[in-house]
Amino acid sequence: MLSISEISFAVEGRPLFEQASAQIPAGHKVGLVGRNGAGKTTLFRLIRGELALESGSIALPARARIGGVDQEVPGHEVSLLNTVLAADTERAALMAEAEIATDPARIAHVQTRLADIDAWSAEARASAILRGLGFTAEEQHRPCSAFSGGWRMRVALAAVLFAEPDLLLLDEPTNYLDLEGALWLETYLTRYPHTVIIISHDRELLNRSVNAILHLDQRKLTLYQGPYDQFARQRAERAAQAAAMAKKQEARRAHLQSYVDRFRYKADKARQAQARLKMIARMEMITPPQDAARTVFTFPQPEELSPPIINLEGASVGYDGRPVLRKLSLRIDQDDRIALLGRNGEGKSTLAKLLSGRLEKLEGRMITAAKLRVGYFAQHQVDELHTDETPLQHLRRERPEATPAKLRALLAGFGLMADQAETEVAKLSGGQKARLSLLLATLDAPHLLILDEPTNHLDIESREGLVEALTAYTGAVILVSHDMHLLGMVADRLWLVNGGTVTPYDEDLEAYRKMLLAGDRAAQKPKGQKPRKPVSRDDLLALRAEARRCEERVEKLNAMRDKLAGKLADPTLYEDARKGEIEVWQKKYAEVMEGLDRAEALWLAALDRLERAEIAPAGATARSP
Repeated sequence: MLSISEISFAVEGRPLFEQASAQIPAGHKVGLVGRNGAGKTTLFRLIRGELALESGSIALPARARIGGVDQEVPGHEVSLLNTVLAADTERAALMAEAEIATDPARIAHVQTRLADIDAWSAEARASAILRGLGFTAEEQHRPCSAFSGGWRMRVALAAVLFAEPDLLLLDEPTNYLDLEGALWLETYLTRYPHTVIIISHDRELLNRSVNAILHLDQRKLTLYQGPYDQFARQRAERAAQAAAMAKKQEARRAHLQSYVDRFRYKADKARQAQARLKMIARMEMITPPQDAARTVFTFPQPEELSPPIINLEGASVGYDGRPVLRKLSLRIDQDDRIALLGRNGEGKSTLAKLLSGRLEKLEGRMITAAKLRVGYFAQHQVDELHTDETPLQHLRRERPEATPAKLRALLAGFGLMADQAETEVAKLSGGQKARLSLLLATLDAPHLLILDEPTNHLDIESREGLVEALTAYTGAVILVSHDMHLLGMVADRLWLVNGGTVTPYDEDLEAYRKMLLAGDRAAQKPKGQKPRKPVSRDDLLALRAEARRCEERVEKLNAMRDKLAGKLADPTLYEDARKGEIEVWQKKYAEVMEGLDRAEALWLAALDRLERAEIAPAGATARSP
């Protein structure tokens, strides 16, 4: 268990924590949320012991290992696979000793310990993690120096996941993942065997992968049970109740004050007026919790063009004369909201560059509307801002004729207020830099706005503001994002980039998510495998019933887990008089988690059998409900 007891800490005189406390039971998956600058990353550094507390304490079990992704893997010549394997320092040391040990007793001890830690399956486990984060089998054997910084951050994440520390601290891990990697991480974290605390602004990740939310607000920590949406509802309910109580209290105070103002100088009423003054003084004023201000995005609206604004007919696009995408026959109208789906490397960015005019077609036709303006935002553009200039200077370069007041109004429309307007970009936060890049991309009121991972570094409030702005925007939008919430709220059409072409995806995002998590089992079928025998309707119904029973078992165990987690999160359990109960409840929790692991394995096996049956050549019979 992680115990945070009445901690206080300030940075440059600004208090971030004041008598803050929280108890996180072992095995919990916790999302750490709070306003930008509230101190979430600082809390991680305090937990790791990198900063000294002013008062209070942070305690972990003896010998507990803490792990996190602090920085990317260096660009050395060690392969990705060996870099990840080296993260398990105990295994690496034992493997090295096994090569040189001569004492029989020591050899036996080393081999026993290697067996205990499942060392012989380590390479397969490391490879599976790298594959989940987007690295092919061939890439895993290439040196780290062959990859860019963003990809080396994935290797660093793979390494810490493989090492399996007792307390895993992750700070915005999806910022350098694509949609497929983010979905894989969601699932991996739910099965992670130890405690996880994750700082994230990704609502879907916080809804699917954690069972509690640790809220940092007004220098205090509050632990809420359940995923993010449940936290948001509880938070809203508490805020509404507090606001109602504050309103009633203010009305009461005003009534008392009115009496005092009227009668305090009248002899026959003076004593009663004084009594009411004392009542006012004794009032402990209720301050309703303040919600984080939602950052606005004010997109300029383009004039309407005749449809279509872009029409592709048999087009191909690629690099150095070699096509990446072929036979593209696509149409974009000004009211389209399109999400590009597809695994990394399939060509999503290539298509975006073609549509934005950054790449020329190799063949075919691409017809664009007259006067078409295209806005393009990609994460690398944030890194290309002039770090020694202010946002005001960036805008002045684009709009030299505009008055300073007009430029400041444009910046304010993207949440960059007076202080940030004249702050060098190097000193702005990641979210502020992203808002500046979004402003520059939309400055000319584009008819088509292409956004490649626009939510990196944006907090939840800013992401909600972006959703509202895109919903109100009258131009076409093409989105590439790992943020399933953004895609679900904005996109009404899905295009799948796969196998060198682009086709409409007729299912919804949830179906795409399930497809990715299930994996392409058909592609894994051994060569020369004989066709499966047709599956009878009765067999198919039996398999479906089995899958439902397994799912119900998992749901029941999840409910038991949540109930026990709530019990373990109860601060009164840890009082001196009840310490004897802790071990009992922790044992029950461990038993339920073990049972849940087995139940999930059985459920996945049942789904696998069902899926194989449904793709067997049984024609309409195998597909009937």
